[in-house]
Amino acid sequence: MATILVKQVGSPIRRPAEQRATLIGLGLNKMHRVRELEDTPSVRGMINKIPHLVEIVEERG
Repeated sequence: MATILVKQVGSPIRRPAEQRATLIGLGLNKMHRVRELEDTPSVRGMINKIPHLVEIVEERG
């Protein structure tokens, strides 16, 4: 199973509610948190919706 490490690099302050909800859906809600998530199309889509708030640290395969 492939996984990716996602880190929050931007603040959700003064962002639309949809972007905040996407961060929470990824399990991120505070700056510099890192989560290991399954590499699925739905997770990739969520990351692509908020590229200014998150970064992919590492891809494990």
